[in-house]
Amino acid sequence: MTSILKRLVRDLEAPIEARGFGTGWFSGFFALLLAFAGLSFVAALRWPGWLATPELAPVLASSVFRIVVHATLLGAYALALLSLLLRPRKALGMTALLVALAGTVLGGASVQPREMHDWGIFFGADFFAVNLIATGLMFAPLERIAPHRGKQRLFRPEWSEDLFYFLVSSMLVQIVTFLALAPSSYLNAHGETLSGVRATVSGLPWIVQFIAAMFLTDLTQYWFHRLFHRIPFLWGFHAVHHSARSMDWLAGGRMHFAEIVLLRGVTSLPLLTFGFLPSVMQAYIGLVYVYSSLIHANVRGNFDRLGQFFVVPRFHHWHHALEDEGIDKNFAIHFPWLDRLFGTHYFPKGQWPQGYGVPEAVPQGYFAQLRYPFIRQAK
Repeated sequence: MTSILKRLVRDLEAPIEARGFGTGWFSGFFALLLAFAGLSFVAALRWPGWLATPELAPVLASSVFRIVVHATLLGAYALALLSLLLRPRKALGMTALLVALAGTVLGGASVQPREMHDWGIFFGADFFAVNLIATGLMFAPLERIAPHRGKQRLFRPEWSEDLFYFLVSSMLVQIVTFLALAPSSYLNAHGETLSGVRATVSGLPWIVQFIAAMFLTDLTQYWFHRLFHRIPFLWGFHAVHHSARSMDWLAGGRMHFAEIVLLRGVTSLPLLTFGFLPSVMQAYIGLVYVYSSLIHANVRGNFDRLGQFFVVPRFHHWHHALEDEGIDKNFAIHFPWLDRLFGTHYFPKGQWPQGYGVPEAVPQGYFAQLRYPFIRQAK
């Protein structure tokens, strides 16, 4: 098993000349992505008590979703076979084929749920698969077609570490949501004085609620983000996110577990406390996942004019810059004019940072970085 994994990693990290169009590398990569997504979907359908997210239950129950699962597995099979035909190294195609086969053996699109003891615990396999498809299929090709750093590989250094972050944040969605929404639930239970505000907000047109949700959460997140840069103990958590030395769509997922919980809790407060419609909240959460991948992505384009109104990749890349002029700048996630208003805006026309990361030695590995904020002060 170890040798198989080593061959797979070696194939994923193959040099650029061995992964061009016609080599079978891209078909193998997308086959692997679809295979894991298909397997996750099937597992969530088979064991919904443990592996399905309750909020996605209506989606999983629809007949259209079964068609999506079938198409996902068929796409994985087709691309895996193409990779096996084109590529001398067979690790990518063969792994994708075996993972897709596992999804089929578990029942495929016709899988039926299996009863099991309900412990009140679930892992978001379906949530992980949706994230993987939405971001991977969207940004992985974009970074190959129009990269800012053309020599940066899709599977650059630390890619496996960031993929693990992506997996953990998706699979532990229940724990994160429970911890994050605790303060919001308390305020709702003891906030009778806001009942009039909730009624007014819930009566606004949907699009007005959505724009207001973006503004309120960005304003809240701006100051949350800025505090994590200014307070040394909190910086230890945020330094994990900034320790990524390469910027791409996957780097946005590198966040300390404690920061994820606190961030979700803080940004959910305006939405839950002021009575926004559930559909508005769900749409905004979906936007955040895609938007976060976009602003970290390795895509070219200066977008000087658009960047005056909305956060674009170059704007956020300066937030991650090693250069002194970019440090403690550009805290906004959606609206850069918040940085202009509060004096932290830096967006030089047509210029990109030369390097990313932090000057301090943040350790590598998920569990070492999980401990880092607590041992950092003791060094």
